[in-house]
Parts: sequence; structure tokens; C-alpha cells
Amino acid sequence: MHRTLQPDGWPRPRGYANGISARGRQIHVAGQIGWNAQQRLVSDDFVEQATQAMRNIVDVLACDGATPAHIVRLTWYVIDRDQYIESGAALGAAYREIFGRVYPAMSAVQVCALMEADALVEIEATAIVPDEPS
Repeated sequence: MHRTLQPDGWPRPRGYANGISARGRQIHVAGQIGWNAQQRLVSDDFVEQATQAMRNIVDVLACDGATPAHIVRLTWYVIDRDQYIESGAALGAAYREIFGRVYPAMSAVQVCALMEADALVEIEATAIVPDEPS
């Protein structure tokens, strides 16, 4: 499906990959926040918002027959770096529940605000679905 790129001598990262190589149909998922189908934030809690954002990514991927296993890149935008770090164990548990043991290339960036005033996190995803064998 895809290949993890790990340079010799580099320590293995925890929870993400340094790089991914893949071929196939690309799916680009716009930044998802912690709101439901009615565009209401599910909570004012960081982990609950992140959990809903991940569920939203899964829902978008499913529209084109993709699953979390096809995710090759995630970008997290958070408004509080310390909150992201302090939530590591709970975030990791929610991540594994929703995405499984998928560890794509990933970046996390602290931003001063998100477009939705009460959003605490926004997550973008890129997935690549392998080409069908000819």
C-alpha cells in the first residue's frame, strides 16, 4: 500500500513517520474541526474536539472508499501547544481507536487562532488509495 521512509541511523519517531512513499488516487481532506454534521462543536474540551475532527476525516475518506489505512499525511493546527502535549495519552488513545495503528507523516503547528472562534484544533489529511491492479 505504502512504504515508510526511515533514514538509517535516525531514531524511530513515536506516533508518526518521517516520510511515506505511495502510489495511487490522492484524496485531500480539508481541515476538520471538532464539530458534528450540524456544524456545532461537540465540546469545549481539546481531546473531544480532536476526536470529533478525526471522526470527520474518516467520514470524508469513506465518501471515496478510503479508510484510515490510506492516510499518508496529517497536519494538526492547535491553538495551545502545551494543551496538545499535555493531552498526549488521551489523544493517543482516541487516535488509535479511530485511525488504528496508522502512523503517517505528520506535522503539528501552533497557531494564534482558527477560523471557527471556539475551535481548539483543526486537522488536515492526505490519503492515497492504491491503484487497482491491471
